[in-house]
Amino acid sequence: MTRTMTDPRTPHSAWTRLTEPTLVRRSVVSVVLAFVLVWAVLLGYIFITYKHTITNDPGLQKYGDALLVSLQDLTDPAHAAAAIASTETWTYIRRRQSGIFPGKTLHALSDAAGNPVFASPELKTLNLPPRQPQAVGVITEASAQGSVYRIYTGHNARWALQVFEPKRTDAAFLAYNGRFILPYLLLAMPFVLVPVWLSVRNGLKPLQQLASRIARRNTDDLQPVGFNARHRELKPLEQSLDTLLARMRQKVERERAFVQDAAHEIRTPLAVITAQAHVMARSQIEEERTQAQAHMEQAIARTSHLAQQLLDLAALDEAQRPAPRDLDVAQWLRAALAQAVPQAMARQIELSLDAPDTLPTRLDLPALESIVHNLIDNAVRYTTAGGNVAVGLRQDGALLHLVVQDDGPGIPFTERSRVFERFYRGLGHAANGSGLGLAIVRQAALRMGGQVQIGEGLSGQGVGFFVGIPLPHSA
Repeated sequence: MTRTMTDPRTPHSAWTRLTEPTLVRRSVVSVVLAFVLVWAVLLGYIFITYKHTITNDPGLQKYGDALLVSLQDLTDPAHAAAAIASTETWTYIRRRQSGIFPGKTLHALSDAAGNPVFASPELKTLNLPPRQPQAVGVITEASAQGSVYRIYTGHNARWALQVFEPKRTDAAFLAYNGRFILPYLLLAMPFVLVPVWLSVRNGLKPLQQLASRIARRNTDDLQPVGFNARHRELKPLEQSLDTLLARMRQKVERERAFVQDAAHEIRTPLAVITAQAHVMARSQIEEERTQAQAHMEQAIARTSHLAQQLLDLAALDEAQRPAPRDLDVAQWLRAALAQAVPQAMARQIELSLDAPDTLPTRLDLPALESIVHNLIDNAVRYTTAGGNVAVGLRQDGALLHLVVQDDGPGIPFTERSRVFERFYRGLGHAANGSGLGLAIVRQAALRMGGQVQIGEGLSGQGVGFFVGIPLPHSA
């Protein structure tokens, strides 16, 4: 079976590279969209100005008034008709030359008695309404054959004049002015796009250098980036990367130390098991074989306990947490304490519980089990024979308090700051332990959002552990 390698220069790869989103392309597209917005705003401004001009300063009104003034000295109707005809022809030529205004301006002239003097031939087919007396001096509008005409009506002592001007539609006005503005924007666009493209490309160079520096690093290199960013925008990124690498470095160091300590702790009972198994296989004395079997069973139990605690600690270190469960903490604690009764009775230790009859709430049960079982096991294990272990439970507002105290030998103040470290075992204790119990308690309390503190034990002796766990609002 052969494997085909993809050449990075193939058309498919080139197309992928071309269509891949980039910050430079995004900036250029943003500028293009800004130009489109400017074009739309300018076109809207011109359109609003046009509407305002037509309403408040109509050119048709000025044109009609000026034409009446030019006719007032003419007394011969033929001369007046010729003047109107000449003006109409000139106006039509100018409108065509400009290419802006549609159609032809039409005129109708009559004398003071109302006798027609001149009328554009097109007026017969348009069938536009006649002049209304009340419309004199006012620009009106009328529709004819699908077109809208703006109509001027005016008169003087000799003549009455009507001017019919085809009105440009809003769509025609916007189309013409849109085409008029566009070349100017297209001319200006390269002078804006090129500097933007160059500035963005130049601005991204430090970021690309940072990415290249990180890409060249070894996979095991968790030292600070060492980029020494000069730009204010890159400093938070560099600081965040250095902080992340420092956290990862600490985590790797903790895990490496944890593995080494775990290997060291497991090595001791395994060596005992190996030695005792050798004694059992070689010794001919029944008493030695029996003693070796007992020592081997103790080593196996210790190894099993250590393995379980390692699993518990690994489960508490996981980011994914189980869903809280509804339970009666007081009843559950009574059942948990009952499991420690045989071990306490074997050492003549009195267990006591101070808790309400019922205390329903919602909690992370596996984490709570880790806290209770390890604290009670430690108290029973390290308290001297004939001693006392007291467990207390109460709710104070939104906080659940759990207390485990004993009157044993206690923990010196010089060691109390280290008892929650993994694999740390204090000096002067006859009982064997893995040094993980209190580390599990602290990790479980942290996972539940609480904390554990060490304090005084019973009657001024021993030691006490005080756990505070926040309760959900629904509790």
